[in-house]
Amino acid sequence: QVQLVESGGGLVQVGGSLSLSCAASGRTASSYAMGWFRQVSGKERQFVAAIDWSGTNTYYADSVKGRFTISRDNARNTGILQMNSLKPEDTAVYYCAADTAVQALLQVTSQHRAWGQGTQVTVSS
Repeated sequence: QVQLVESGGGLVQVGGSLSLSCAASGRTASSYAMGWFRQVSGKERQFVAAIDWSGTNTYYADSVKGRFTISRDNARNTGILQMNSLKPEDTAVYYCAADTAVQALLQVTSQHRAWGQGTQVTVSS
């Protein structure tokens, strides 16, 4: 099982940028698809973005297309979510996720899902 640790959250003004990192550890960490979800208190966790193990294919929620970019560095077992043009509605706890297939990450959860502990992103207006 892969272990995930997020970093990079914080407070940013509307229109600003933040970069979230997800450090993965485990013997087969580089073979997992990686993704990001977010959750506002009292609401369901939502899919944000996903990338396959090779970095070839990426997927985004409509609400973040054109503003967020997901990438990965398999040499460092790290996933990145670059967030630009941030809006107040982007405020949430962001969770890194890993799964055996990128298609599984398009679902809120799955049998083989691993989660990070979450990092708070707050966009102030």
